[in-house]
Amino acid sequence: IFTDSICVPGFDPSLSMMTGITSINPMIPGMGLVPPPPPTDVPVVKEIIHCKSCTLFPPNPNLPPPSTRERPPGCKTVFVGGLPENATEEIIQEVFEQCGDITAIRKSKKNFCHIRFAEEFMVDKAIYLSGYRMRLGSSTDKKDSGRLHVDFAQARDDFYEWECKQRMLAREERHRRKMEEDRLRPPSPPAIMHYSEHEAALLAEKLKDDSKFSEAITVLLTWIERGEVNRRSANQFYSMVQSANSHVRRLMNEKAAHEQEMEQAKESFKNALTGILTQFEQIVAVFNASTRQKAWDHFSKAQRKNIDIWRKHSEELRNAHSEQLMGIRREEEMEMSDDDSGDNPSKKLRVDDSALAAQAYALKEENDSLRWQLDAYRNEVELLKQEKGQLFRTEESLTKDQQLQFLQQTMQGMQQQLLSIQEELNNKKSELEQAKEEQTHTQAMLKVLQEQLKSAKELAEINGHDESQANEINVLTVALVNQDREKTSEKRSPGLKSEKEALLIGIISTFLHVHPFGANIEYLWSYMQQLDSRISANEIEMLLMRLPRMFKQEFTGVGATLEKRWKFCAFEGIKTV
Repeated sequence: IFTDSICVPGFDPSLSMMTGITSINPMIPGMGLVPPPPPTDVPVVKEIIHCKSCTLFPPNPNLPPPSTRERPPGCKTVFVGGLPENATEEIIQEVFEQCGDITAIRKSKKNFCHIRFAEEFMVDKAIYLSGYRMRLGSSTDKKDSGRLHVDFAQARDDFYEWECKQRMLAREERHRRKMEEDRLRPPSPPAIMHYSEHEAALLAEKLKDDSKFSEAITVLLTWIERGEVNRRSANQFYSMVQSANSHVRRLMNEKAAHEQEMEQAKESFKNALTGILTQFEQIVAVFNASTRQKAWDHFSKAQRKNIDIWRKHSEELRNAHSEQLMGIRREEEMEMSDDDSGDNPSKKLRVDDSALAAQAYALKEENDSLRWQLDAYRNEVELLKQEKGQLFRTEESLTKDQQLQFLQQTMQGMQQQLLSIQEELNNKKSELEQAKEEQTHTQAMLKVLQEQLKSAKELAEINGHDESQANEINVLTVALVNQDREKTSEKRSPGLKSEKEALLIGIISTFLHVHPFGANIEYLWSYMQQLDSRISANEIEMLLMRLPRMFKQEFTGVGATLEKRWKFCAFEGIKTV
């Protein structure tokens, strides 16, 4: 029976197996109504399936196969959708029980159900029925027909059984590995018996036997480390140590025998190597004779190439063997010199004629091998020179291309810089012309005001006005001059350069409007930095200074508490205007 929530909501279908063993699909062909799915490269041919209560019609073979979701691990449950409205649980069981043993069917009222089988391979047979049209009896009513959609379903029971199975396999794997480790583990050393006079006598006999010496010397060492040596057993232990010392002589004799065998093997190897080197010399002589003018002209181009390759290969092998042979002879000479240094000076003077002849022959062979090596090295040097010349040419071409690309990139960068400098120069020229026009305008205004001031003073003197009226005239002229300066400053102050500056002015105006006593530039910058981390305090202050009609600067406090604050004065500027 299924649980209330048959589908696990947060199930991860990519769960890997704990033991690294891939899942097995025990699909047995020929069981039940539905055959096993054919290979992918063979076209699927589905036939009509007749049951007692219904008939299953296959889908169009030209249509693509129905899609399925990823198979959950240990899946034994399938989702069956598109059932006829009049389909009962008995009809569903009649259709799907031929795929395998059904343990539970959970039917919904919305024309779908979940079917749980006894084994995993039965799900594959049920998936085969996906796409079939199911018709109950011979009725043509819409409620008696429907197109089946069979897909894998995720069930807690399936996942729990799969996990139990994996744990069982993991336990079996651990047990198998443990048995294998126990089988391959080396056996424990035998236990060392305790000291007694009887065991000591037996051990003394074993120490004299070469086959049992290793085992006996281990027992003797253990007894001595345990502290079994005392006044009573000292003589017995001394005799056993003496037996161990006598074994040293046997070991030295064995070593001498092995050294003699090694010398014989070296001699035989040296003789064989000498014979091989002689044959190599003959083969190289054949190749050299073939490369002479008389025989070389009669070979074809391909044959000459092969002969040249074979000759070089043979020379390399000959040189390697000659070096190996010379190394062996040098070692022998060094051993002989070591042996001679330990002998008497009278023995050193005795030089045999055969030894001199052998040395002369060795020197001759060494001279020949050195000459052959020199020829080989010359050929290699010539080849290397040719290869180096080709590489040098390719490197020169590459460096020229790289330099050309670098120069092109620098030229493009310089052109871009030149264009930007020209744009800046044009902007500066336009600003300079505006400044000149503003300067001429202000000079003309000043002249007009000065003339007005003179005429006003003359009228005041003629009409006999008092000093207060003259002061009012001076104040009026000063106000006019200040107003003209403000106008000129407004003209000089450039407009907003971008939408970002307009946005900043709006935010700063709102911030200062809710702070009627003003705010210093650090406070204002800390607020603006929360909105734009790239803005700086200097940039905000320059923006405020450019708009004197909207923002004004005041100093508050005395002495150390003196603080410079900015206030929003746009409403006052509108009233004055």
